[in-house]
Amino acid sequence: MGSGLHRKARTAPARATWNAQTCVTIVAGLTALTIAAFGTVPPAKADPSSADPRSFEAYQDEVDRIFEATLAGNNGWTKLLELCDGIGPRLAGSESLERAVEWAAATLRADGHRNVHLEPVMVPHWVRGRESLRLLHPYESELSMLGLGGSVGTPPDGIQADVVVVSNRDELDQLPDSSVEGRIVLYNAAMPLDELEPEAAYSAVVRHRSKGAQWAAERGAVASLVRSLASRSLRTPHTGGAAYGESEIRIPTAALSVEDAEHLDRLQARGVVPRVDLRMEAETLPDARSANVVAELRGTLQPEEVVLLTAHIDSWDVGQGAHDDGAGTVMAMEALNVLRKLGLLPRRTIRVVLWTNEENGTRGVKAYRADHADDLPNHVAAIESDWGCFQPTGIAVDSDDPARTQRAIAETKRILALFPSLGGSDQVPLSSELVGDSALDAWQGDAGVDISHLKREGVLLFGHEVDKSRYFDYHHSTADTVDKIDPRLLSINIAFLAAFAYILADVEVPVAES
Repeated sequence: MGSGLHRKARTAPARATWNAQTCVTIVAGLTALTIAAFGTVPPAKADPSSADPRSFEAYQDEVDRIFEATLAGNNGWTKLLELCDGIGPRLAGSESLERAVEWAAATLRADGHRNVHLEPVMVPHWVRGRESLRLLHPYESELSMLGLGGSVGTPPDGIQADVVVVSNRDELDQLPDSSVEGRIVLYNAAMPLDELEPEAAYSAVVRHRSKGAQWAAERGAVASLVRSLASRSLRTPHTGGAAYGESEIRIPTAALSVEDAEHLDRLQARGVVPRVDLRMEAETLPDARSANVVAELRGTLQPEEVVLLTAHIDSWDVGQGAHDDGAGTVMAMEALNVLRKLGLLPRRTIRVVLWTNEENGTRGVKAYRADHADDLPNHVAAIESDWGCFQPTGIAVDSDDPARTQRAIAETKRILALFPSLGGSDQVPLSSELVGDSALDAWQGDAGVDISHLKREGVLLFGHEVDKSRYFDYHHSTADTVDKIDPRLLSINIAFLAAFAYILADVEVPVAES
């Protein structure tokens, strides 16, 4: 293939041979069914499962068509600009999230999809308000901070207190109460990127952000700060969710930029006690109305069976939510659009669901699980895209049955072998061709925060995996803006998801079914 996509050498699979009468009968029946359901006639193609119910290799032509057509032109970039530049950040409970929900539904209808509708969800409504953190001693200076989602506010006059810096909870537990009471605890817990891959490095320290306020309050602290969970920083703080659990004492909590956290740590190491003034107007209002956005490419032969293609439409209230998860939202929407335009109508229904409230509650998927309880046994697979718009690397697979997961991994590897080699990186000039060779793979792993709630319902889960080396540069920060997205990589990921979802929805015997 051209366009910088390199085809791996492979032998063309043998195609099944039918007699003329069989072909006429099947084509006539499918054509009538399709016209009734969609008003269009898809290009004729042989049933790839006629000889082998899992003949993935017979989908090579469809995979090629999807990648070639998507890279030749699609509406993904326009959609992303409308969402990020036109609407902006989309925190649960905000007016901007509801504008995004309405925009997505209107756009999906305009693209001609079926069963486009909103499924109501009540979501938490946390409001940041004005906030600041100022160093008072040893000299006066503004510090770069962002309140953590769900935090309580400070008194109107703020909190003026000394800071005690610890590397982790273990260090906090070793301090005497006199070193913590009445102070602000700063967890200067760096992501261990020299030891772990980005996702694992994030997981190793995220507990300090989510639970640090609880731990500090138990020791008598008046507030807590956490070093931003960032792989690189230009004094840009990264927010995220904090939880108080059942704690009766709730103290304000915020993220501090990497540079400022290191500054306070150095002061303490020299025997200087930093003193700061923290002011936060944060408050939690009554739950607000929101909705999941749903649209379908209706199946032709087994429409009651469903493959979910999902992302979350909400974001934090800073930046534009471009990588997290505007890109994933647009990938799901445009993947469905690509298949419809090509007339590739699978035997099962592909249902796009744009989850609301992933960032601070996962209320969207919880509502879906409850509302679709009777329908979930017909969900043969769920795909989630929530790692930004970078180089695709493969698929993470998960289920409630280890043997089923291993079968799914093996079959997913066969599907990905059909895809072109996707070389290059998001750092090449946008006018350059993507070159190189990057083998796609499948492995057992976390498929996504939202769809993980469907695991116990027996749904087979697939996570859209990309190169994460730069994801935490932007994650949950003011830097997560649309200029950080490479339009060409957006197109490649749209094609990737369209091809993968199509095969899952069209193969005669679902992946990993015995």
